[in-house]
Amino acid sequence: MTENTDVVVIGGGYAGVMAANRLTRRGDVTVTLINPRPAFVDRIRLHQLVGGSHEAVVDYADVLAGGVRLVVDTVTRIRAFERSVTLASGATVGYDYLIYAVGSGSADPRVPGAAEFAYPIATLEEAQRLRPVVDAAPATAVVTVVGAGPTGIEVAAELAEAGRSVRLVCGEVLGPYLHPRGRRSVARRLAELGVSVLDGPGATVTAVTRDAVRLGDGRELPSTVTVWTAGFGVPDLAGRSGLSTDALGRLRTDETLTSVDDVRIVAAGDSAAPSDLPFRMSCQAAVQLGPHAADTVLSRIAGEEPAPLALAFVAQCISLGRRAGVFQLAHRNDVAMRFHIGGRLGARIKESICASVLWQLAYQARKPGSLDFPAWAKDGRRRQVLRARRGETLVTG
Repeated sequence: MTENTDVVVIGGGYAGVMAANRLTRRGDVTVTLINPRPAFVDRIRLHQLVGGSHEAVVDYADVLAGGVRLVVDTVTRIRAFERSVTLASGATVGYDYLIYAVGSGSADPRVPGAAEFAYPIATLEEAQRLRPVVDAAPATAVVTVVGAGPTGIEVAAELAEAGRSVRLVCGEVLGPYLHPRGRRSVARRLAELGVSVLDGPGATVTAVTRDAVRLGDGRELPSTVTVWTAGFGVPDLAGRSGLSTDALGRLRTDETLTSVDDVRIVAAGDSAAPSDLPFRMSCQAAVQLGPHAADTVLSRIAGEEPAPLALAFVAQCISLGRRAGVFQLAHRNDVAMRFHIGGRLGARIKESICASVLWQLAYQARKPGSLDFPAWAKDGRRRQVLRARRGETLVTG
């Protein structure tokens, strides 16, 4: 008789759901997904929640395999020696293998006043808290968005398209990931929407008050609502549990996503730091890291050596309101290309990608083990970079 294997997945985001669904390809594996919320958060739509065009939540029944047990609770500690996790409710759940997919959230803002007076938007609860604040503000009130990565740009465009007076404080650069051509396309669209874009050396927020923001060049600008999108952090669960983490708190792993401390613990998504060379925090990485984490566990159950990871990066997509967007093509090593698609076509591509993510989750639930990226699409340079960092001599044929 085949012995059953219990696998616990901590975190029900993109990576966690993909991992949990893929694990069900073996009938002798019992999968438990532990998540603090009873519904799946479609995080790439949180800017739409703030703007009022989407609720950004989906029933787990629509994206999670029927064989996965969902536990709505919060893990407070991992007890690796005992192979168990402790929950906020006081319960304990044992495991044979653990997948750590706790995701990311807002970084702790170190700017004076930001924690008290600015509104972060990295989680569902934060976005839900911000929406009525924006709705209650006078139509002429200035909304200041701090941070010009994809989230900041999308929030600024969404609110401006809804008729709000929006200022986007970039720090040094608007859309730092983008190729200069894609950046100019974003800047043009923001200008069309009436967004005031502040960038350059002096455009760094140094303080936030109830009704203003102060910049590095000394300017103090009125701000009725200040939205904070500058940076992401990860939960400190791994560190609190005595596991090795990087400086940001991500779980340190090898190239199979296995914890450097414990072969029974595997990481996925934004909270993973493979070989101290983590990937850009993104849905694009999460939906690939989740399945790979599951495959690592399944390989160990089968007594096989897990494969090293390889990801395929395609693009960065940014919504610029409901009627425009930018699809910034990228090389396989996640470096932006010169080529991008903007305007209405860019918006349609972004919307189709957002819809396809949920389709991927649901398809993996029905057919676990499906939807792998082809090998030719994956980044083949990562191993070379890792060898170079270790000072190894590269042999090429």
